[in-house]
Amino acid sequence: MENNHQTQINPSSQLTKPSRFKRICVFCGSSPGNKPSYQLAAIQLANQLVERNIDLVYGGGSVGLMGLVSQAVFNGGRHVLGVIPKTLMPREITGESVGEVRAVSGMHQRKAEMARQADAFIALPGGYGTLEELLEVITWAQLGIHDKPVGLLNVDGYYNSLLSFIDKAVDEGFVTPSARHIIISAPTAHELMSKLEDYVPKHNGVAPKLSWEMEQQLGYTTTKLEIAR
Repeated sequence: MENNHQTQINPSSQLTKPSRFKRICVFCGSSPGNKPSYQLAAIQLANQLVERNIDLVYGGGSVGLMGLVSQAVFNGGRHVLGVIPKTLMPREITGESVGEVRAVSGMHQRKAEMARQADAFIALPGGYGTLEELLEVITWAQLGIHDKPVGLLNVDGYYNSLLSFIDKAVDEGFVTPSARHIIISAPTAHELMSKLEDYVPKHNGVAPKLSWEMEQQLGYTTTKLEIAR
């Protein structure tokens, strides 16, 4: 874990109204990344959650950016819920765990539980796992399974190439312009949170509107089949 002074929460008087979100799911790397700016962004995002009285749900790890954002939110007095598959607990949790840890049987259950608990999603820089989680909740939004905002914290242009790919998919007719609006991006945590607060869906879901509870009752297989099409 980084030095304690990095996880101190700075009070802010800029907020004028309560947040629309009670809990936000953050996807991020179990590595810290090579740039200090990635680690700073994790702390700044945590500060924003604390200042807005928003709780955190995340993948449960205590290492890398996962550890930084969860420790800072916890230090700020907000509830932290970590959802982690039992098989990954030795790898992603080192030392003391942070907040409430909920063990699940596998990756599918992890994603479904994080999504059910959250009012919005934010992706910090990360690798394959972060990208997979991010794209799945974007796809669920496109299908109409949820209408929760999805944000990219595009630190130092980390996600520029991903956004360019999605713009290419729009140009080539594989993603509709209204579905492109699902993804909200900003270079700073403060700007991203402001955009998420103002988000209004513009796309039309292609599947019947489902609550997370109903989706889980129907089973994960249905969703995977839709996503694979």
